[in-house]
Amino acid sequence: MNNPRVSLEQWRVLQAVIDHGGFAQAAEHLHRSQSSVSYAVAKLQQQLGMPLLQIEGRKARLTVAGEVLLNRSRQLVNDAVELEALAHNMEQGWEPQVRLVVDAAFPSCYLMKALKQFVPLSRGTRVQLNEVVLSGADEALVEGRADLVIGHQVPQGYLGDQLIEVEFVAVAEPGHALHQLGRELGNDDLRRELQVVIRDSGLYMKRNTGWLGSEHRWTVTSIDKAVEALLSGLGFGWVPMHQVQSYIEQGRLKPLPMSEGQRRHAYLYMIFGQPGRVGPATQQLADILRENCCNE
Repeated sequence: MNNPRVSLEQWRVLQAVIDHGGFAQAAEHLHRSQSSVSYAVAKLQQQLGMPLLQIEGRKARLTVAGEVLLNRSRQLVNDAVELEALAHNMEQGWEPQVRLVVDAAFPSCYLMKALKQFVPLSRGTRVQLNEVVLSGADEALVEGRADLVIGHQVPQGYLGDQLIEVEFVAVAEPGHALHQLGRELGNDDLRRELQVVIRDSGLYMKRNTGWLGSEHRWTVTSIDKAVEALLSGLGFGWVPMHQVQSYIEQGRLKPLPMSEGQRRHAYLYMIFGQPGRVGPATQQLADILRENCCNE
């Protein structure tokens, strides 16, 4: 791979000549002599083997090739500035990346709002987002694959704060057989029908939650797929209320008229992956998530 012959400083000088209207103005802006500015541009054109500027009167205008290359050079210089800023922030302790693991039951609207607020404060820190179900959050912590976790429980050896309460509701499509019974439902009624269950994404710490009394169960990999199955009339199941509220209001899903257990509540907790060594970017994101959940 050939090394670049042109420096970032040469592109910056060319940008100044165009942006400030001439060599003298660029020299004043850059606090350099006019001769050094002229030399830098001349050397740039020589190294590229093509004219980038044409002189019209007292003004220098870009050639067609010069305009194309100048536009590309702006992004090049901006990237270099951002790279140096990122290096400075890392030197100050800011992490280059935050590994965020979130249980699928956490409301997506809260998550996206928090991430949007984090962007202008992130100082170039990237977020690696991983959605899990149940013990998938625990395993990410235990295996050291997460800096910040939102999960259903706090594993042994970790500390966590209660973040939000999620309501799960048993629903089925209005035409489902359970709704045709026209009465309160009990365990025996549910056992006869197909139950849609969301699979635990963990590999070796799997656990079951909620009612699993039906002998006829189909398992899906996500809450979204569970909702799709319920909307199609495939079966019944417990899903987060915030995921199906609009479908209930539209009449596309209907809560099951159960004598007990129609709704259940679960808490989600915020847990740091490296307690005592939380980086500023991770802390910033955690604060935003916590504030959004408190406000809601």
